[in-house]
Amino acid sequence: MNNGSIRANIKEGLNVGIVLKQDQRTGKITRGIVKRILTNSSTHPHGIKVQLADGQVGRVKEIY
Repeated sequence: MNNGSIRANIKEGLNVGIVLKQDQRTGKITRGIVKRILTNSSTHPHGIKVQLADGQVGRVKEIY
């Protein structure tokens, strides 16, 4: 598993697991393909924010 808190590890088209805003309490992982990277900084302690191909937005926790 790669580190989802480093922007350089994340590319468009990558299969990732994210935590949606409403799932932050439970930590439920949603899988999908990265459509766009929304975080501008090179790192973020809670994970880089991305938009998936289906339009959902969340922070990357796992890279597959």
